[in-house]
Amino acid sequence: MPLPPEMLFHPEHLWVRPLPDGSALVGISRYAAERLGEVVYVDYPPPGTAIVQGVSFGSIESSKVVSDLVAPLSGQVLETSEGSDDAIAQLNADPEGAGWLLRITPVEDAQAQALMSTSTYRSRLGEQA
Repeated sequence: MPLPPEMLFHPEHLWVRPLPDGSALVGISRYAAERLGEVVYVDYPPPGTAIVQGVSFGSIESSKVVSDLVAPLSGQVLETSEGSDDAIAQLNADPEGAGWLLRITPVEDAQAQALMSTSTYRSRLGEQA
């Protein structure tokens, strides 16, 4: 499935999608979702929390494993998908779209330059973009 060209990926398999209002959505890649299996729980940081690029901001639990969620960018959490009744279902069904985890206000534009484009990320995984 084609992804928005502005979508960026962190080596720890999380993505960032900038939004027109200056905020950004954060989620896990399809690759990570497939490796995890069915997600059953996400430990979200509360809104207002500062997250730091490369540092764990929570965890994600599947039927197979519990993994850390590593921040692809530094920023402040504006909202999480936790309040949605079907957030986990959306995460399992569409991890690179409707299954986003956080909406953040990024603090440094320069950090995005260290992230991979969709095509670079897909190439790294040996997938077709």
